[in-house]
Amino acid sequence: MASSSRTNPRKESVVVDCGRRRTTCGYCRSPRRSSISHGLWAHSLTVDDYQGLLDRGWRRSGCFLYKPEMERTCCPSYTIRLKASDFVPSKEQVRVSRRLQRYLDGSLDAKGANTIEDPTTSTKSESCVHHKVSTPKSEESLSASKEEQNEVEKILHQLSDQIDKIVHMLIEKGEFPSHIVLPKPSVRKVSQGKKKLLANGSEDILYSSNIAFQIAASIKRTQSGDKNRNNSQPSQDGEKENASSPKIIAEKLVVPLDSMAKSSGLSVRACNGHINFYAPIEQVSQSESVRSAETPKKSGMKRDIVGNCRSSPQHCPVKKRKFEIRMNRSSFDPEEFDLYRRYQLKVHNDKLDHVTETSYRRFLVDTPLLYVSPTGDSTVPPCGFGSFHQQYLIDDKLVAVGVIDVLPKCLSSKYLFWDPDFAFLSLGKYSALQEIGWVKENQAHCPSLQYYYLGYYIHSCNKMRYKASYRPSELLCPLRYQWVPFDIARPLLDKRPYAVLSDSSILKTGDSSLPQATEDSTERHLDDIDQEDANDVRMDEDEQTVESEESSDDEPDLENTACGNMENCDVSRVLVGVEGTRLRYRDLRNAFGPEGRQYLETQLQKYKNVVGPELSERMVYSLG
Repeated sequence: MASSSRTNPRKESVVVDCGRRRTTCGYCRSPRRSSISHGLWAHSLTVDDYQGLLDRGWRRSGCFLYKPEMERTCCPSYTIRLKASDFVPSKEQVRVSRRLQRYLDGSLDAKGANTIEDPTTSTKSESCVHHKVSTPKSEESLSASKEEQNEVEKILHQLSDQIDKIVHMLIEKGEFPSHIVLPKPSVRKVSQGKKKLLANGSEDILYSSNIAFQIAASIKRTQSGDKNRNNSQPSQDGEKENASSPKIIAEKLVVPLDSMAKSSGLSVRACNGHINFYAPIEQVSQSESVRSAETPKKSGMKRDIVGNCRSSPQHCPVKKRKFEIRMNRSSFDPEEFDLYRRYQLKVHNDKLDHVTETSYRRFLVDTPLLYVSPTGDSTVPPCGFGSFHQQYLIDDKLVAVGVIDVLPKCLSSKYLFWDPDFAFLSLGKYSALQEIGWVKENQAHCPSLQYYYLGYYIHSCNKMRYKASYRPSELLCPLRYQWVPFDIARPLLDKRPYAVLSDSSILKTGDSSLPQATEDSTERHLDDIDQEDANDVRMDEDEQTVESEESSDDEPDLENTACGNMENCDVSRVLVGVEGTRLRYRDLRNAFGPEGRQYLETQLQKYKNVVGPELSERMVYSLG
C-alpha cells in the first residue's frame, strides 16, 4: 500500500544524519570492543517509512534510529521475524499459557510453585494437623470408587473388543496383511495429568489406544522379511511405508469404529496415530455441573498441598482473578514508570540514578511515528498505526507493559517490563504469544498485517538466542536484505558471528550439506540458556551517545549494495530539507561551493547506502 493512501502529504519523514557511532555494547559489555552503528535522529517518521527501515535492519530507541554496522560491530544483530499465521508454539510456550490460565482460575497459588487441588483456599492461621479418620461417609466413598473402577474396566474391555473386530474385518478386506500377528488391542484410561499435557480442547478425552503403532510395527517387520526375500519392486517401498504409518492406520480404524463407539455414548478420533475416545460435549458439561454441585456436600475439612487441613469451603471459596489487556497510544504514565523502575532495579540490577524519568521517556515514550487513525476499511486496524503501550492487568493491578509499534506489515515488539513479584508467570514469554495472537486476530481488519518482529537476534549473545524459539522464524540478510529461514542461517552463524545469510550457494540447495536443526534440538538448546523473557530487548539508549565519527580513508563503507560503487552512486534524487524547503539534491547542487558540494555528496552517498534508494527519495534528509 502506498504511503499516500494513509497519510497526509504534509506528514512526512524528516531525519537528521548522526553519522557512524561507537558506543559501549549493551550485550557483551566488553571494554575492548565497541558497538558500531549508523545513526539517524527522526523528527517525524511515517509508518510506511519505518516499515521500510525495519526491512533494511534499522530499529528505533525513542526518536533515535540505529542500524548496526555488521562487519565492524562487536555483536552482529540480525532482524528477526515470523509470520503469525505459521507460528507453532513449543511445549514450553504452551506450558506458559496454561500456567497463567491456572493462576487466573485460582488453581495455582501466588508463588506459582504449588497447585491447589481443592476448590478452597487457606491461610496458615486456618491450617491444622490432618488426622485420618474413618467415617461411614468415607466408606461410602470407597465403595462408590470401587464401583466406578469396575465400570471403567468394563468399558475398556468393550472398546478393546470393538477395535479387535475392526482389525480382523480390515484384514479380511485386504487392508492389512493376512499373516501379521497382533496382540489384543489395549485401551487405557487417560489420567488427569496426561490431559493437562495435551493440547487445548482435550479436556474431554477419556480413553486411548495405541494399536495403530503395533499394527504398523508388525507390517514393517513383514515388509522387511519380504524385501529380504525379493527385491524386484523397490519403487513401491515408499508407498507401502506411507500406507502403513500409524497415522494412516489409525484413520482407517476410526471410520468403522465411530458408529460402534457411539453405542457406548462416546465419540472417537484419530490423533497422530492414537485412537482417542471422547465424552460428548453435553455429557462433559453435565458431569462438570454434577461435580460442582457435589463439592459443598463433601467434608468441611480439606487437605492443602502439604497435608494440612483447611476450613470449610463456604468460608474460603476460590476467587477467580480478572485478567485484562489495554492498548493505549504511547504516552507517559506514572504507574508504568514506577513499574519500569522496579523492573530495571530488580531484574537488571541497574543503579537507581541510571533509571530516571528522562531516560525512560526518551527510551520508551518518545516516538517519531506519525499516528494513522483507523479508516473503517481494510487498510488500517481498529487501533490505528503508530506506537502503543499494551498494559497487562490482573485484578486491576498493572503487572506488565509491552511497548510496541503497529505498522502496515507487522507488530514490532520493542520492550517488555513486568512486576518482579509475578516472575513465576513468565509474563515476557506470555506477552510474545499474546502479540502473535493479536496479529492473527487483526489480519481480518488489515490483511497486510501478517508478521511479528521480535527486534534483533544476536547469535553471539546467549541471552538473546531465545527469540529463535518462536518458530518458524526468519533472519534478514545484512547484505541483500532477503529473509532467510532460521534453520538455514543457524549453521552459518555457528561458524562466525557475521555471515551473508542469502549466499546463493546456500539458498540454491536449501541446506548446502550444512546440518539442519530440528525443533526439538533447538528447544532443548534454548532451555539450557539463561534466557531473557520474550521482548526483553536491551537497547542502546540515546543518552549514551558519543561524538559522531567520520570514516577514515582506509575504512571502506561496507554497505554499498544500494548503488554499487560509492563514487558512482547517484544522489541527484535524494530529498533534502533546507530551511523549511524540500528539494531534490539535483535542484540544490549549484547552491554549494566545490568543497561543500563534495562533502555533502559524500554524506548523501553514505545515507543512500544505509537507507536504500527508495527511502532516500521519500524521507527528507534535513540539513538543519
